Amino acid sequence: MNNDAPSTTTWPGSMTAERRALDHQRKLHRWARNEPDRRFDDVFNLVCDRATLVVAWERVSGNRGARTADVDAVTRYHIEERHGVIPFLEELRSSLKDGSFTALPVKQAVVPKKNGLVRYLGIPTLRDRVAQMALKLVLEPIFEVDFYPSSYGYRPGRRAQDAIAEIHHFTCKPSTYEWVIEGDIKACFDNVDHHVLMDLVAERVKDRKVLRLVSSFLRAGVVELHGGFAETLTGTPQGGVASPLLANVYLSVLDRHFSRIWTGR
Repeated sequence: MNNDAPSTTTWPGSMTAERRALDHQRKLHRWARNEPDRRFDDVFNLVCDRATLVVAWERVSGNRGARTADVDAVTRYHIEERHGVIPFLEELRSSLKDGSFTALPVKQAVVPKKNGLVRYLGIPTLRDRVAQMALKLVLEPIFEVDFYPSSYGYRPGRRAQDAIAEIHHFTCKPSTYEWVIEGDIKACFDNVDHHVLMDLVAERVKDRKVLRLVSSFLRAGVVELHGGFAETLTGTPQGGVASPLLANVYLSVLDRHFSRIWTGR
């Protein structure tokens, strides 16, 4: 798919961008659904598409986190009031297209958990969050086709309450299901194997520029609370825009495993 139609040489407004990005997503979803073995080889242009980047900016800048500075000390205010949104997006687009874009390290943050423990997050810079959102807008409709109906976490139009309702529906049927098993994957986001994940992404996407961009985010590193730098040899930072989607791609192997057991294949 080519980005930026010949008649579109300027940055689109929000509504026009939303319509165009949605049209791209619908096409990607349809192609992925109709061709289960298709590996997409020309989708990086869509990541760099002006409409995609405008939508990505709108979604990221509308989040409360956009008001907080990360490792580059840049907030939404800096971009809107000092730099300008269009110049910011133009610079990002240019760096993506010419290959000079490099993901910056994420900023480590700590969130207390109800059990007294803590959860470590990795917060990307605002620039990287916009790039990740653009990547997600393109990859999500492709991989959504392959996710299982029984998967509810971090998916558009689905939530934990829907999973609970499904469990209630089946357990209320007489002589159908009698057991509910609850489990947890310890530090799931932290322990994602990059090589395995990249192989799984490559099952559907063979565009090398997209794969390099995914890898760049995975290996960006982290600035720890005390100010030190740590490499990220495994994991996808919990706090990154694209991380939930990548985690679902990774965990889909588990769904495949149990599906084979259930169907006896």
